[in-house]
Amino acid sequence: MAHATLNRRALITGRVLSAERITPPPGCEIASIIVQARPERLAELDAAITALPGCEIHGRDPRGKLIVVTEAPDAGSLGTLLNTIQSLPDVYSAALVFHAIETA
Repeated sequence: MAHATLNRRALITGRVLSAERITPPPGCEIASIIVQARPERLAELDAAITALPGCEIHGRDPRGKLIVVTEAPDAGSLGTLLNTIQSLPDVYSAALVFHAIETA
């Protein structure tokens, strides 16, 4: 019978390391991102962000801010999504302001 062991990395990432494999936690990553962008380009940016998988616009400020709520299968996908949003044209910054792991 194999015993599961915990190490610092497994604990921080929410994964339990066993003798067979690393088992990811069930569920998904939920996050909110504040995006600061050119105010006159918000409509185009809104369309570009909502076209990304798992993204929706939760709030908008006409001075150039969008609140994006997103869901991703894992932390790596969430990081990639944040980088994708940050790389969109007319985006000044995109900052992760909330992150949680939703369990099944």
